[in-house]
Amino acid sequence: MVLERYISDLLYRYNCVVVPGFGAFLSQHKSAVLNKQTNSFYPPSKSLSFNNQLSSNDGLLVSHMAEVEKFTYEEMLQKVQKKVEKWKGILSQGERLTLENIGDLKSNKEGKILFQPSYQLNHLTTSFGLSSFVSAPITREVLKKEVADIEEKVPFIITPERRKESSIRPYLKYAAVVLLAISCGLTGYRLYNENLYQRQMVVEKAQEEVSKSIQEATFFDTAPLELPTLNLKVITKKPEVAMHHIVAGAFRFRANADKKIRLLQRRGYEAAYLGANKHGLHMVTYSSHSDVDEALQTLRKVKRTQSQDAWLLSIR
Repeated sequence: MVLERYISDLLYRYNCVVVPGFGAFLSQHKSAVLNKQTNSFYPPSKSLSFNNQLSSNDGLLVSHMAEVEKFTYEEMLQKVQKKVEKWKGILSQGERLTLENIGDLKSNKEGKILFQPSYQLNHLTTSFGLSSFVSAPITREVLKKEVADIEEKVPFIITPERRKESSIRPYLKYAAVVLLAISCGLTGYRLYNENLYQRQMVVEKAQEEVSKSIQEATFFDTAPLELPTLNLKVITKKPEVAMHHIVAGAFRFRANADKKIRLLQRRGYEAAYLGANKHGLHMVTYSSHSDVDEALQTLRKVKRTQSQDAWLLSIR
């Protein structure tokens, strides 16, 4: 089981992949970069980072691996925990932990984990097929200087040719301008008369329609109509009561959520399926209460006897 390959696969689709008990690998969009000194171009990519404080299991990585490897969720979680213990042992000995296509991890003297991302693989799907390249500088200025040197050595002398102007040409210009002005004036006058005639026809037609409507209106009976009586029944809505749920976990797949419900019910809890949250994760509860004090008391008991990851969700 190569855990880092599954992490790399999920980084294509998600910006945060949590390794339970170890930390989270985060990705952020990075724009294209142009290095003017080396004439190198780098396409848009995802820059990776690591945060060891985000180690709570969100079910994403384990559910994905369980589906691919054909194991149950609990079996795959145990395999991941063993792999994490091995990684922690390597870091505690001061050695470098190399994760393929992700980066290198190493623990410093203060016990903090340092992360150096790998640039061999671009996890941004929109940049698929794009790679960095180096472009040779353009020699435009060098060619311009060479042309200038040639012009200094071989000067060019251009003798302008005089054209004979006819004495009739200026009068032809004035005549063309006068004819153009007369043509524009006649066209404008014709359009004005056509628009005036169309407006008169529209006014006469509107007056005929109004007169016809007035004549037809005299034949209608103006007696008021009797309207039916409507009886409306007002339903008062009772105030909503807040429900407090003790959440056992959120799962990527519904089958894992149902398996968790059966396990808790065998332990004596009134476990139930709460639904999917806005991230598409299926939520499972230990129990639900209408009294907030009773819910808090049950939550403390569950944290003490079952799991520290249990939490309270209040819905009104």
